Formats: sequence, structure tokens, C-alpha cells
Amino acid sequence: MKVLRTGILTIAGVIMLAPLYLLVVNSFKSQQDIMERPFSFLVDLSPSYLWDALTAPTYNVVRGYLVTAGFVIGVGLLCLIVTIPAAYVVARGLRRAHRVALMIMLAGLFIPSQVLVIPVVYVLRSINLMGTVPGFLLFETTLTIPVSVFLFTGFIQTIPVQLDEAARIDGASRLRILLQVIVPLMRPAIATVVVLNAVSVWADFVNPQIILGPASGIYTVTTGVYAAIGQFTTNFSAVYPNLLLAIAPVFVFFVFMQRHIISGLTSGALKG
Repeated sequence: MKVLRTGILTIAGVIMLAPLYLLVVNSFKSQQDIMERPFSFLVDLSPSYLWDALTAPTYNVVRGYLVTAGFVIGVGLLCLIVTIPAAYVVARGLRRAHRVALMIMLAGLFIPSQVLVIPVVYVLRSINLMGTVPGFLLFETTLTIPVSVFLFTGFIQTIPVQLDEAARIDGASRLRILLQVIVPLMRPAIATVVVLNAVSVWADFVNPQIILGPASGIYTVTTGVYAAIGQFTTNFSAVYPNLLLAIAPVFVFFVFMQRHIISGLTSGALKG
């Protein structure tokens, strides 16, 4: 049984790592080698293709990194400002309305963001935010609310209510209790939400492509790669290096922060 389980996990791991292997290896190959031997690394590998992608005149990778990092930070801050107080109210609320509010927010987890794009476009256009940075930040922040409130609510419910009562006896307001008592204890959950939202915003393509649009002149990492490759381009020696450059920062970030994700998701179950 153990051998069977190990074999299944090994096969599953190979299947999941195969796309990453293809991306990394083919980023150093010529067009001919990619077409003829995509899985082989016993060919002439050259970093010149990555350098060409970095210095391409049609796409400034550094600018794409900076713009996307700005969006990641902006969405992360807005999400925390909105969802932490909301989760605190829902977690400490005893009325049925609080549970209904949580269920309504959780319903957002089952709605694909692509389904919301068309009505969001009409709304943003009606308030003159279509094709603007504020409009994109508001939409991306809205997409992060359901899962963030869900995680924060579950974590806050594991924090003893007696801490709130003790602070209230000392004369602290609800806002002060939230900021000075609850938030410092929420660091594992906050780290989890920040990492998940950062990966989501960084890898998003459809929303910035539609909400910002080519006319705005603002491109993220993913939309910049799309613009650099072009509609009819089949030069895989340019496609693979651009894709590798696009995912490399967020991949490294996720690898170093994954322990915080595991900690944040399990700490609620381990606390008394």
C-alpha cells in the first residue's frame, strides 16, 4: 500500500512539474530545438534568448515588474483595510444578519471573475473609471474580498472573546481593540491573504487586459508579454523566455512564503 501511494504521488508530482520543466528548459533553446526536442535538455542551451527578452524594444520587463508590483501592493492594502474590520464584525457578531452577510460574501467564491467583467465594464464606464488605475484597483480588490473575509473570520473566531472584554473594561473602543489586540494576533492569517492575493493579481491577465486596455498605455507583466509576443507570432524562442520572466518573481515569492500560507491556514485549527 505504501509503495502504491508513493508511486501515485510520484506520478502526480511529475505531471504537475512537467509544464514548469518545459518552460525553464525551452527558455534557453532555439526555435528549431523547441519544435524538434521540447523535452530534451541535451541541446545547445543559451541564455541569449532570455537576454533578448529582457532587452526587447517592444516590451520593457522592468517597467512591467514595477507596474504589477504597484498593483499588488495597492490591492493588498485596500483588501486589508476593507476585509479586516468586516471580518471582525462578522466573527464577533451574534445575530443572524452577521451569518447571512458571511454567506453572501462566500457566494462570491463561486462566481468566476470573467463572468463579472461585462457588468463591471458598464459600471466603470458609467462612473468614468474605465481604463484607469483606480477602476482596476477597485475591481481587483473586490475580487479578493470573499476569500479574505472567509479566512479572517475563521481566524478571529479562534481568538478568545475574553481579550476583547478585558480591553473594553480598560476603556478601549472597538476600533482600538481591533487595531491593538486583534490585528497583532492575526499576522499568520494576514500573511496568508497577502501571499494569495499577490499571486492572484500578479498572474491575472484577463482583467487588466480588459479594464485597463491597450489604449491606457499601462501594462502589467502578463499583458506586456501578450503585447510583446503579438497576435500571430509563433517564435517560441521569444515566447518561453518572456513567460519565464513573467512568472519567475512570483514563483520565488511563493516558494519563500509558502510556510506562512500553511501556518495561516492551519493555525486556526490548532488554537484552542
